[in-house]
Amino acid sequence: MKTIKLIVDYKKRFGTKYTATPYRSGMDKNKLKSYFNNFGYSVQFVYPWQINYENCKNELYLYTSSEDKGLYYKSYLEDVVLGLKLAGAHIIPDFKFLRAHHNKVFMEILRRISISNEMESLHSKVYGTLEELREDLVHYNTINHVLKPSEGAMSRDVFHATSLKQLLKHAKIISNTSSYKNDLIDLLRSKKHEGYIKESRNRKKFIVQDFIPNLEGDWKVLIYWDKYYVLRRLNRKNDFRASGGGRLSYTRDVPTKLLSFARDIAIELNLPNVSLDIAYDGNKCYLLEFQAIYFGTYTLEHSQFYFAFNNKWEMIEESSILEKEYANSIVSYIENDFKYLK
Repeated sequence: MKTIKLIVDYKKRFGTKYTATPYRSGMDKNKLKSYFNNFGYSVQFVYPWQINYENCKNELYLYTSSEDKGLYYKSYLEDVVLGLKLAGAHIIPDFKFLRAHHNKVFMEILRRISISNEMESLHSKVYGTLEELREDLVHYNTINHVLKPSEGAMSRDVFHATSLKQLLKHAKIISNTSSYKNDLIDLLRSKKHEGYIKESRNRKKFIVQDFIPNLEGDWKVLIYWDKYYVLRRLNRKNDFRASGGGRLSYTRDVPTKLLSFARDIAIELNLPNVSLDIAYDGNKCYLLEFQAIYFGTYTLEHSQFYFAFNNKWEMIEESSILEKEYANSIVSYIENDFKYLK
């Protein structure tokens, strides 16, 4: 049997599972081990601190992530996974996708360099400070944009701006890093040292993205190898945001154009499993966000059907087991020479 090492966190968790028991305990490790064994792979669960970087070349590693407050532990996991990559281990998914997790600024950058221009029609820009946005205002001919912080979920601190005043107001809110102590120290520096430029009080990175008008909601698409699970998310009442609103529905009437768009995105990203947030205005599809690790699994766990492509899109009436689909997607990816459906 080939061996796959699964990196767990300090709580012994691996991945996410919406219905996990106890709460937030991740995927069932016994189920994972059983399903990987059924596919011909043995599993070893390891802590990050147990890794031997000098002897890990060509070893297979899967890993978890974290959304801990302050992202301290996630930063540690990034060090570990990048170390494995540099040491020659096979890591799934690639380190760049861990960097993009809970980091929408890098996700936007990754989207630009990973998705072909003919598929990417949603324009966005990223900034590290409020001052950078002010410097760039000359390029904003009209204001109809969505502002998002780099961290966060469920549409928290996501704003719609239709004027320059609103754009700067909302950017100031989501980028705020001001603190009385640090601001006072910086003020004293400016008094003491002539020509000293004070630190920005707005250094939380953020995204400014085109607003898509007339949307009733968006679509969450989870892809586990060749199975596509789709959830419709309607906008909150009197709001433009869908994520976090709780207005969810499973519909078997999913536009084939949206499914094909999701499949094309998955091929371009080259991932065994991925979560996509897609907007569809009846004419064009737009990739709003994506995640390749540690994403929510509600859409798969509660669905009684999925879609599959076999020369044409088909709907399969069947519920799925998260751990089984995860193991199958990983094994299929490995045995296809680390390529998605190619």
